[in-house]
Amino acid sequence: MAAASTPGDPNLLGATWDGTATNLAVISSAGFYSGNVVACRLGEDHTEQQFTLFATPDGVWCGRIPALRPGDRYAFRSSGPHDPARGLYFDPTVLLSDPYAKAFTPALDGGARNRNSVVVDDTYDWAGDIPPRTPTVDSVFYETHVRGLTIQRPDIPVAVRGTFAGLASPPMLTYLKKLGVTTIELMPVHEFLSEQNLLDRGLKNFWGYSTLGYFAPHSGYSSAGTRGEQVIEFRDMVKTAHTAGLEIVIDVVFNHTAEGAADGPSLSWRGLANDVYYRLDPNDPSRYVDTTGTGNSLATGQPEVLRMILDSLRYWVTEMHVDGFRFDLAAELARQHGFVDRTSAFFDLLYQDPVLGRVKLVAEPWDVGAPDSYQVGRFPPRWSEWNDRFRDDIRDYWRGSADIGSLATRLAGSSDVYQGTRRGPDASTNFVTCHDGKTLADLVSYRGKHNQANQMGDSAPDAFDRSDNHGVEGPSADPVIIAARLRDSRNLLLTVLTAQGVPLLLGGDERRRTQNGNNNAYCQDNAISWYDWTASVESDALTAFTSLAVATRKAHPALSRSNFLTGTTAPGSPLADVQWFGADGNQPRWNDPQQRFLCALLDGRSTGSTSPDGTPTLDDDVLVIINGGTGTVPFTLPGRSSAVYTVLITTDSDDGRPAAGTTAVGSPLAVPGRTMLIATSPIPH
Repeated sequence: MAAASTPGDPNLLGATWDGTATNLAVISSAGFYSGNVVACRLGEDHTEQQFTLFATPDGVWCGRIPALRPGDRYAFRSSGPHDPARGLYFDPTVLLSDPYAKAFTPALDGGARNRNSVVVDDTYDWAGDIPPRTPTVDSVFYETHVRGLTIQRPDIPVAVRGTFAGLASPPMLTYLKKLGVTTIELMPVHEFLSEQNLLDRGLKNFWGYSTLGYFAPHSGYSSAGTRGEQVIEFRDMVKTAHTAGLEIVIDVVFNHTAEGAADGPSLSWRGLANDVYYRLDPNDPSRYVDTTGTGNSLATGQPEVLRMILDSLRYWVTEMHVDGFRFDLAAELARQHGFVDRTSAFFDLLYQDPVLGRVKLVAEPWDVGAPDSYQVGRFPPRWSEWNDRFRDDIRDYWRGSADIGSLATRLAGSSDVYQGTRRGPDASTNFVTCHDGKTLADLVSYRGKHNQANQMGDSAPDAFDRSDNHGVEGPSADPVIIAARLRDSRNLLLTVLTAQGVPLLLGGDERRRTQNGNNNAYCQDNAISWYDWTASVESDALTAFTSLAVATRKAHPALSRSNFLTGTTAPGSPLADVQWFGADGNQPRWNDPQQRFLCALLDGRSTGSTSPDGTPTLDDDVLVIINGGTGTVPFTLPGRSSAVYTVLITTDSDDGRPAAGTTAVGSPLAVPGRTMLIATSPIPH
């Protein structure tokens, strides 16, 4: 028999400790089918104490329970019809986790796919925490993995490697600050589980795109404990990062959950309200509509689901102080009526929200398996998007298969994609590599993918990731081949860091991190995915190059404008905001496949930015010169009559440092083949 409890506050979903009792509240449709929900306190001796919950007319079950305290394990049992044909999966024999749980700990039964919810004391001293609030247009993102980043770093204590504390350790933050990035984008940190098919093969989900708890930091990334200590450790990480001037953006997966297909075990949402949380096939409610490729899709048209998503986002901003979100398969969130809708409630609610309106919102602008899955360039104002058009065109240019017209469009901020949605260049998150696909070192070294370690038989050639690897597949000891691959890496990195928009670097690319050709290492919690911090001449030089490239970008606002380039002349300047030149100094022949040389002259008086007091931000004139051909080009430098240029960075040098000296306007500058460089000239202000 359930123990006595008193009615709780149905507005406080989850477990809320007030100092004397815990308020529990959970949404379940059980009552609409004559069922019931009880709360369970799970003792360390495997005993279970049940508590009565009280139902509201709209399906919230709640109770105030003095016996449930911080650190305690708890769960729910939900009774009602078990009728898959109707999409109902109530089963009182199954312990269900709390969708709003703020922490999880390994389940008492020891099952690899089981976790118990934990009551958390939310008290934390944020005194002195000041978020950097770096403007999106001035940001440089660094996508990384909490465990993979630090698990092998020798100057971090063993006890905290691979954890939130390890990421916030002085050696790690010092490294990231020296690299110059502004924003650490963490792959999923919500509590997640490994899929059973991976466990059956002796593997596990490493990336984390399989969420169990949208309010809970992943317990596996905690060095301090899993009874609420992980919440404190995450907050400590954010606070320490902020002190170092670094932002934390987290990758969130609101498109599907860890429960998988409908024939899998109920872990939480399915057993509480399957008919509410998931998109059911209208022709067969025992099946899910799956536009995520994972077995299920959350029903974002349901108010309860929208509330859970918005509550989670607000919690991570107000209580965990994160600086923004990258939304995995974000097109799925706009499927309020089954199709992607820019006017969906999800977008409207985010746009109006006073909390979420001040943080970074970045979309992976597609999902899978539907005719309208691809939504690049179609997100509303305030959103940035991962720009795969940039990725593909820049890769193709340096492979020799894209023309300079495509190159110029991407360098200029992809106005063809974003200008029509009342957004600026900062709507474009520019990248050539990310966690999906090969690392940069592998991109320039492997023609096909090598995923044998995944044990899925998916090692066929992959034309999408095809790269110009100089005729040798995979690692090579030939210094000529190594030098060519390093040059390709520098060219790709500098292109990302020079283009208008927001650059995103894949963590480890600056150190030649390799996955041995694996382009989908989601299940590799081993040396395939872990960062190798062993020093080498090549990796140290590439790190120095990347740091110089980031510093060059940050020092010149002409490279990170808030408005699109127009080709028009600013008041008081003889130059247009941008002028384009071919190798002969004339207008480029945009669609000529033989043209491999491009120069952009950016006017330092026309940066499109303003200082805090509202005055225009001025810069030097900036030349971006790219020679994708194989031969040296003696290029006559354009510009103001008094211009004298200094090369700041060149991909013709291992660490980017150019030879000393200056070149006056009208004089030739020798630009080696397969080289990119940036030069600047001061102008009178």
